[in-house]
Amino acid sequence: MTIETRGEKLAGTEKLVAAPITNDVGFLLAKLHAAGSVLNNQALAEFDLKERSYSVLILANSGLEPTQRELADFLSLDPSQIVALVDELEKRGLVVRAPGKQDRRAKTVTATPAGAKLHARASEAAARAETEALDGLEAAEVATLKALLRKALWGHTE
Repeated sequence: MTIETRGEKLAGTEKLVAAPITNDVGFLLAKLHAAGSVLNNQALAEFDLKERSYSVLILANSGLEPTQRELADFLSLDPSQIVALVDELEKRGLVVRAPGKQDRRAKTVTATPAGAKLHARASEAAARAETEALDGLEAAEVATLKALLRKALWGHTE
């Protein structure tokens, strides 16, 4: 995968591909994430979103009514980071906070109609960025990769 940033092509030095680190899963995942983040953030810029705010918007649109604490845990972010992300999305009229059904002290985050509309448009751009990030894989390989990652993370593929 070659990524273009500010008109420059960023590609790994070919001789380093032979280094033992290229067999390290953590390295490979971090490298793919870094490259994918560049593409995602470029694609989401036209919606004034970045990966993190887009992730919150996706979950707010999920119908699952996540609490801010659940968002922080799921996205592996500090709760204060979630508060800042939700504040920004709320100021833009894209999400609302409401008292939780189980615990009224917990605040759930749900998308507004404007948030749902922006999510639909941004998700198309994010899907194009994902396709570009994984352009070296066939569709079946992408599906297998996603299934394996879900299995590694949560013990199941669905």
